[in-house]
Amino acid sequence: MRIDIMTLFPQMCEAVMSESIIGRARDTGKVEINFHQIRDFAVSRRNQVDDTPYGGGAGMLMMPQPIYDCFMKICGETGVKPHLIYMSPCGKTLTQERVKELSEIPNIAILCGRYEGVDQRVIDEIVDEEISIGDYVVTGGEMPAMILADAISRMLPGVLSEPEGFMGESHYSSLLEYPQYTKPPVWHGVEVPPVLASGHHANIKKWQRERAIERTYERRPELLENAELDKKERKFLEELKNRKDGE
Repeated sequence: MRIDIMTLFPQMCEAVMSESIIGRARDTGKVEINFHQIRDFAVSRRNQVDDTPYGGGAGMLMMPQPIYDCFMKICGETGVKPHLIYMSPCGKTLTQERVKELSEIPNIAILCGRYEGVDQRVIDEIVDEEISIGDYVVTGGEMPAMILADAISRMLPGVLSEPEGFMGESHYSSLLEYPQYTKPPVWHGVEVPPVLASGHHANIKKWQRERAIERTYERRPELLENAELDKKERKFLEELKNRKDGE
């Protein structure tokens, strides 16, 4: 898979995406992530990529031509038009389900906005979708872009050390992840739940699923609408609801 990130701060992105799991995945060829300096395609001698918005308003807008030319260069390198995502607070909120879908697209490009945003005309012409990482605003699209690239990359074969590594994580199956514990067995007077040290794999799995259901019900109950629960788990959820209602 190839991911191309269009940004005014490629060095910042490179520093983050060269470390840890994603860095190793890039080194071993499991994912290709490239960073493109939009300013290299500036239309003025001062390398200007922004200007004041028509109609007035605070701040500056990124101009369409440098973004368009940068993207055309990427298209020329790949031989195809990558699926272009603009990181924007106006986009649909990113979900794990969408991450799974995007991980199946071989060529993705991500546009990082800055200042007050991007000229709408270039969005309309080349952007395939807008994605938000939440209902808040940050100073630029670089951090959201790296979050998206990280989330997609770790879904690819061989990126995680264990193929099942992400399957029990929060949101993968519309459930939050169950609590986890490591050594020592007792810390500040609190003992690791005995079932986890029992070696009984069926009981451990049952405990993990029930704790995941319980945590999701307490913190993000709306996720349970899409969770795949068997008959026993649905009964556990109903008992949990009744118990909580009675408290």
